[in-house]
Amino acid sequence: MATQTLIYLFVGLSFALYIGIAIASRAGTTKEFYVAGGGVNPIVNGMATAADWMSAASFISMAGIIAFSGYDGSVYLMGWTGGYVMLALLLAPYLRKFGQYTVPDFIGTRYYSKAARVVAVICLIFISFTYIAGQMRGVGIVFSRFLDVPINLGVIIGMGIVFVYAVLGGMKGVTYTQVAQYCVLIFAYMVPAFFISFLVTGNPVPQMGLGSTVNDGSGLYVLQKLDLVLQDMGFAAYTSGEKSTIDVFCITLALMVGTAGLPHVIVRFFTVPKASDARKSAGWALVFIALLYTTAPAVGAFARLNFIDSVNNVEYSQAPEWFKNWESNDLIAWRDKNGDGKMQLGKGDPFQGAPLFAESTGPSGERMVQNEATDDNPNEVYVDRDIMVLANPEIANLPGWVIALVAAGGLAAALSTAAGLLLVISSSISHDLLKSTFRPQITEKGELLAARLAATAAIVVAGYLGIYPPGWVAQVVAFAFGLAAASLFPAIFMGIFSKRMNREGAIAGMVTGLSFTFLYIGWFKLWSPESNVAANWLFGISPEGIGVIGMVLNFAVAIAVAKFTAAPPKEISWLVDKIRIPRA
Repeated sequence: MATQTLIYLFVGLSFALYIGIAIASRAGTTKEFYVAGGGVNPIVNGMATAADWMSAASFISMAGIIAFSGYDGSVYLMGWTGGYVMLALLLAPYLRKFGQYTVPDFIGTRYYSKAARVVAVICLIFISFTYIAGQMRGVGIVFSRFLDVPINLGVIIGMGIVFVYAVLGGMKGVTYTQVAQYCVLIFAYMVPAFFISFLVTGNPVPQMGLGSTVNDGSGLYVLQKLDLVLQDMGFAAYTSGEKSTIDVFCITLALMVGTAGLPHVIVRFFTVPKASDARKSAGWALVFIALLYTTAPAVGAFARLNFIDSVNNVEYSQAPEWFKNWESNDLIAWRDKNGDGKMQLGKGDPFQGAPLFAESTGPSGERMVQNEATDDNPNEVYVDRDIMVLANPEIANLPGWVIALVAAGGLAAALSTAAGLLLVISSSISHDLLKSTFRPQITEKGELLAARLAATAAIVVAGYLGIYPPGWVAQVVAFAFGLAAASLFPAIFMGIFSKRMNREGAIAGMVTGLSFTFLYIGWFKLWSPESNVAANWLFGISPEGIGVIGMVLNFAVAIAVAKFTAAPPKEISWLVDKIRIPRA
């Protein structure tokens, strides 16, 4: 059976499964829509949490960034996994014991203030829309290559799929859909990793293959060969880092703390029966997440080796089919700087910015790029980092069914997280803004309708952000973590562990942290991208890591304001004690 037919079959069957589950488990009450009725088994919830957590950034983009960043890419592994441990130990059981539907619910009640609730909703919307932009971008990339449609149309198709199962099923439908999506995405990630590890090293276990020798008779280990190959091409060694220590520290910490403040992950711990189940589901989620995260470094290393072997110094007329497939989707480009007809890889950008293709072709049949060339470096090939995991099976000449499986897995990863984020946005608007703040008299039926309408509007905005993203998938997601670290995490943390923190302090801290971090990221990524170099960064900290400074400002402002304003009421101190009792 042709590969394209298999792709249509695998993707079609997975979509039918997701939509069927959503229809079968359609939410009929607000509690089912917001927290799946609060009775999800911890193991099931752990698997759903893993799917919610392992987004397009984890599946599609993380190994691609590791492939091209080497040691520097480890910040994503350390930050995202370490943050989940922090979330499981410090926040999840306490928030579940609080027993509400949303993060703004906790903040509004703990800080006895509708204003605090509204500020938390604003923070949540900034975080969620930034995060969801990366997911929709991932959906568009998968559709564009494997279903042979433009990226923008792929985003729109993904919007339609998410609309059906997120808006209909609510959290109840999404929970069981995400269990199916986890099974699809982890199988799709591991199978090609087993194949490629065996082909490169003779060891089918990728985690062990990364530490094995290469199957080329050289006797070199995988990382030794990568170091030598890259240094010969003018790059730094793969196992050395180019980021400054302060930037590595800040990015890692921002990702860790941001994880603990992510609303779509936190809400997962409201769906289990009791606080002890929140800890159990967090433990199971770590097990399920570890399968992918311990495999990603190997996938990144193998992808970089295979990419170099199949492209560098190869005549374009003899270029592998996968190269021309991705070139037709605007995600790979070649400019023949020296006129020899061969594709040369090297350090630096081949031209300025992402490729803007002309209608004409070059002397070797390549698609011409309109961008101005950068003649100060020998690199002739542009490659979008987000394609490496998706292209890996094609680069390694794996069977068509493996390529089809990866297509289905990439979509599962992006759609599962997108659905979780959309529900967080819709519940914050319908429950926190309408029911709890501006229209407390609204009926349950009216609230459920408002939630579905809010989710629909959020899908439209998410689609726009997916079509015009401010960076690669993992980069965009990293910005969301920075915003979460700078805004929600301090308010949640102090709400649990500080009886003295009051509403004035919490509100001032959230506004300060969110404003500073958003403006810093916006300046370097949206309004003045040409100035995004280390020499211009505050304390040498990149936009990906600036959430740490935003978090410090949040804590400092909140503590200072709380010190000079009235203490919380006695019933709030009682509430804090109740949340922290380690029973139930």
